[in-house]
Amino acid sequence: MTDVDGNRYVDLVSSWGPLLLGHAHPEVIAAVQAAVARGTSYGTPTETEVLLGEEIVARTPVDKVRLVSSGTEATMSALRLARGFTGRAKIIKFAGCYHGHVDALLAQAGSGVITLGIPGTPGVTEATTADTIVLPYNDQAAVTAAFAEYGDQIAAVITEASPGNMGVVPPRDNFNAFLAQTCRDNGALFISDEVMTGFRITRSGWYGVDGVQPDLMTFGKVMGGGFPAAAFGGRADVMAHLAPEGSVYQAGTLSGNPIATTAGLTTLRLATDEVYAKIDETSLTIQRLVSTALDKEGVPHVIQAAGNLFSVFFVESSEGPAEIRDFTGANAQVLPRFTAFFHAMLDAGVYLPPSAFEAWFVSAAIDDDALAALESALAPAARAAAAVQD
Repeated sequence: MTDVDGNRYVDLVSSWGPLLLGHAHPEVIAAVQAAVARGTSYGTPTETEVLLGEEIVARTPVDKVRLVSSGTEATMSALRLARGFTGRAKIIKFAGCYHGHVDALLAQAGSGVITLGIPGTPGVTEATTADTIVLPYNDQAAVTAAFAEYGDQIAAVITEASPGNMGVVPPRDNFNAFLAQTCRDNGALFISDEVMTGFRITRSGWYGVDGVQPDLMTFGKVMGGGFPAAAFGGRADVMAHLAPEGSVYQAGTLSGNPIATTAGLTTLRLATDEVYAKIDETSLTIQRLVSTALDKEGVPHVIQAAGNLFSVFFVESSEGPAEIRDFTGANAQVLPRFTAFFHAMLDAGVYLPPSAFEAWFVSAAIDDDALAALESALAPAARAAAAVQD
């Protein structure tokens, strides 16, 4: 990227995930320009909307899908549908997981909420959050206890397929499979939020890694190719409860916008196995370079990855935890070290996510020159982090 002052940066944010192919991919731009020339919105379904829906269904286990304009809309709609389908009110979410700025899901949320130190509930009424049960991530015992107490009141469990909004904290000990089975046993729905991981980790998202089939899924980011687009989908019998087929209402004037669906469909079609292999290799290379630089300066850290998504946790000491398993562990970072590291990297021309609680996003556009620039920036950044006292 180039900023207003002409400074150039290696971009490891990629618009917080959507730019799998990099900025201004020529085929995506050409397709979008052609779509714009035809018109920007019609108020009726279009061919690209249908084709994008078919592409999502082909890549994932969902039977039906409905397009919306943001990840927040997707999770909000999935929750409403789960409550309408089950006739229950309560929702289980996990501390550190972020599912957009839905009122009921901001409690102990990750992403910008934790980065800015904002309590999750200002502006949200107590009645809105009364039916939200927040549990520690990767804690099967806590889930079992919650269902023992509230089982016949729980409509759904929602989780990031592999969390990336408290830093990358993958599910451990078959956690997703456990959640899916627990929901089945108790008549609740399992909602897997793949807004971040969907079509980025693999062509099928995190589902392509662990194969756990949710009842509902949410998608966003990559599927919009840099434009506002998202979706939710799932089992046919559950999705049948949506209006006009069913009684659970959901609508959006610009949902399935032809420009956004064109960008998303083009991006997904260009995301070949070779593209994913290149991104995976680039991610591993960057992880190795970062760890080598930090080790050289004696900076304690843990790097965790979920496919090509990864993040760096600046832990207190080399004798600290070997892995971060939950929100509590993520919060134990030495944040001033990350701050020093981030600003040193930025000064050297590398744009990282400006938060210790976010994932690093690589793209297929990262080439050898970008990796060389990154490597040269890491030495002074590691020294800057090392200079920070506990």
